[in-house]
Amino acid sequence: MIWAGIIGALGIWAVGWFVNTRLANGPQSNMRFVQILAPIIFGVTLLLMWEWLVRMLDISAVILPAPSIIGERLMQEGPRLWADFEQTVIKGAATGYIIGGIAAFGVAILADRSEFLTRGILPVGGFMAALPIVGTAPIFVKWLGSDWESKAAVVGVMVFFPILVNTVAGLRDTTVMQRDLMRTYGAGYWPTLFKLRLPAAMPFIFNGLKIATTLALIGAIVAEFFGSPTVGMGFRISTSVGQLALDMVWAEIVIAAIAGSSLYGLMAWIEGRVTFWHPSQRK
Repeated sequence: MIWAGIIGALGIWAVGWFVNTRLANGPQSNMRFVQILAPIIFGVTLLLMWEWLVRMLDISAVILPAPSIIGERLMQEGPRLWADFEQTVIKGAATGYIIGGIAAFGVAILADRSEFLTRGILPVGGFMAALPIVGTAPIFVKWLGSDWESKAAVVGVMVFFPILVNTVAGLRDTTVMQRDLMRTYGAGYWPTLFKLRLPAAMPFIFNGLKIATTLALIGAIVAEFFGSPTVGMGFRISTSVGQLALDMVWAEIVIAAIAGSSLYGLMAWIEGRVTFWHPSQRK
């Protein structure tokens, strides 16, 4: 049975590899279609291998549930999963992401105008980024209560530093010649900021924003382990583990992965529209 499971899994992998190879070697006119289809085939191949190995090796659902079982749980627990998603992602992660991003951008503008602030804020920001979430989350729960407000505060602290550092670096990316040219035209600080420095900083800013999308979701979920109402992805994961309901845990993980990938993809899509002129966006 073990060898049958291993051989079958290798066979599934070989079929997926063959299909993707044929697609990659196909006509260049279909390359856009291939770029979309190839990751889907790869993901389906991994899911089929997972299902096959769990069934053939008779692995307990307490240790590793099959994808089909996780899919059933996703269908059965739709309303509960949506309530958890709304509590964690929409209220906690998204709110904290917006607040942290606005605060980081504002502080970056202030630091850009003062060398003293730059020298003082960046080390403090590095110190804040090094704070462990398992230490800060209980503190915010004590200060702000166990509802989503404390999770938004944790997320805000987590996303603040990467956005701040990338924004400050981007604002300094313009060359001396470019800044001298703006001064030659009689442009002051604010016209130079909006017409030259901010557009040049956009690739850096979006790098920080994309990094912060995953940090926001992680922060909101982990913070719920230290106190939350009876709803939320982190709360559901912790209670489901105690109940040995691993299919529910994996269902929450799937939702979190989809949400994180969607947020990152949305930010990358906005970046492509805003920084279409940048060499990184040219195809």
